[in-house]
Amino acid sequence: MFGIVLWRAADDKTAVIWCEDHGDLAFFRSKTNGTMDQGLTLDPGDLLQFDLSERGDMRLVENPRVVAEDLYPSLAGRLKEAGNFRPTAARKPHPTPPSDCGRPIVVPFPTAEERGARKRQSVKFS
Repeated sequence: MFGIVLWRAADDKTAVIWCEDHGDLAFFRSKTNGTMDQGLTLDPGDLLQFDLSERGDMRLVENPRVVAEDLYPSLAGRLKEAGNFRPTAARKPHPTPPSDCGRPIVVPFPTAEERGARKRQSVKFS
């Protein structure tokens, strides 16, 4: 799996990763004291390749490998901004669909035969 580091703890023991499958965020916790595994240093924006495991309702990063450093340094901020965005169309009430005594009017699509007949008619008069 690939993912981008969104956040890392100041003590370098944990990080939060946004995964390529756009599922739940994944968490990384170092198994060593004070540093990431095997001297690994993660920073927000780093592109990782890793193994993903699930324990309970948590997704966990295992065996992370940095593919590219600082590839998306502003991603976390941009996601936060996008989360605050409210399009104006969402605020407008949707028009009420046409109805017949409270039942929606369903307009059927013409069949292939009806479409063919219309095409033949338009060719005759052109």
